[in-house]
Parts: sequence; structure tokens; C-alpha cells
Amino acid sequence: MVFRRALRYGLLIAFAVVFIYPFLLSLGTSFKSRPEVATSSVSPWPRSFDLRAWTDVLVHSDFPLWTFNSIVVTVAATLGRVFIDSLAGYALARLNFRGRGVLFAGIISVLAVPPIVLTVPRFLVLKELSLLNSYTGLILPLAVDAMGIFLMRQFFVELPRELEEAARIDGASIFQAYWHVVLPLARPALLTLTILSFQGVWNEFLMPLIVVRASPSHWTLPFGLSTLGRGGAGGQSFDYPVMMAGSILTIIPVAIVFVIFQRYFVRSVASSGVKG
Repeated sequence: MVFRRALRYGLLIAFAVVFIYPFLLSLGTSFKSRPEVATSSVSPWPRSFDLRAWTDVLVHSDFPLWTFNSIVVTVAATLGRVFIDSLAGYALARLNFRGRGVLFAGIISVLAVPPIVLTVPRFLVLKELSLLNSYTGLILPLAVDAMGIFLMRQFFVELPRELEEAARIDGASIFQAYWHVVLPLARPALLTLTILSFQGVWNEFLMPLIVVRASPSHWTLPFGLSTLGRGGAGGQSFDYPVMMAGSILTIIPVAIVFVIFQRYFVRSVASSGVKG
């Protein structure tokens, strides 16, 4: 019994090291000098701490501007997803209209489409709407997603109809029943959707690439990070300490959100019980 327990803990520790090591390597590399990175690239411990990379990121780059842009886009897009996805999910779960099944099947099919396939159509649509190089062009395509609609629809299907029917008998409209009765009950699913949306939008790289590539004042952290530490002809010489310092700073907000809401996130996933 003791041997089996020791073996299980040993495997867990081994897997933890495998997952944590890249993060430790990134953190250690950010404090190395460029010559040290070339000589000991896989060592997570710097021989001497060099703050040059952090100074370059925080002082000599547009990192504060990228952070501000990411906050604006992430907050706006997350709020949009929570409202629009829950509204669409409620309509698909409760309203009877012609073509509802076909529409839901179409939303499910979108989940199987790789985002890169939609790059050119998105660019053409945003160009025709004159939304390139703007916050609106960044936020609108991210303000709704098929996964969020599917999650909310599955949650609403499992809720009993009696509370809504009682509200309708008391004179509430469909939207009032949704807003005042159903939505408060959907807190677990809403919390799950909020966390997933925040993480997804914060790390979004493709949309800034196709929407605001020509407008540095609108760059977000993921896209701005791709320009850090590049030099030389064709950008072939990389300053890895600078790139790693920027990566660590980009990860911190998502890590803080996950650590704070981890308990609620796990509880929300368990209670939402996505079913077919």
C-alpha cells in the first residue's frame, strides 16, 4: 500500500515538473544575458541576474499601451460574450421557432472549423465595414462565440420551466423572465463562460494580426509580444530574455484570474453539467 501511494505521488510530481519546467525556464531566461542564453539555454537558473530584459520591456517598448489595449478589448469582448451567448442560448433552449434545430446544428458545426480558415472572410467583412485598425473591429468578432452559445443552451435546457411559467403568469415578458428569473439561476454557467472568455480573448493573436496589424496604437499584448526581441536582417536575431520577460508579464493577469476563481470555476463546471 505504501509503495503504491509513493508511486502515485512520484508520478504526480514528475508530471508537475514536466508542466512547470517551461514556465520556470521562461522566468529564468528573462533574467539571463544574451551570451548566457546561448551557452546555457535549457538551464532555468541564471548564473547572474540581469534586469536588462525587464527594463527593455517595461521602459523601452510600448508594453503599457499593449496592456491597456488588451484590457479594453478583453473586458468589452467578455461582457459581450456573456450577454449575447446567454441570450442566444436561452432562445435556442426555450423559444420555439422554425429552423431552431438547423440553426443549433449550424452553431455546433462552427466548433469544428479551425479559426485560421475564417481569417480571409473575417478580413474581407471587416474591410467592407470599415472596421480595420479600430477597437470596434477587434471587439465585435470576439463578442460572441459558438462554444459559449452551446454551453449556455445546454445549461438552460436543464433548468426547470416552472419558474419561468410562474413569471409569465405574473405578467413578465420573455425577456423579463430571462433577465430576472433565469439569468440569476445560471450563475455557474455564466462564471464558467466569463473565465473561459477572459482567457481566450486575452490570449487572442489572430484577430489583432488581421485587424490592427497596420495600426501599432491598437496592438494588444499577444501581437505586441510577437514583435519584442526581434532584430537583425529579417528579424532573424532574437533577444530571448526580452521575449521571455514579455511572456511572463502577459501570463500574470490570466494566472491571477485563474488562481482567484479556480475554486468557483471547478464548482461551476461540475454544477453546469453540460449534457447532450
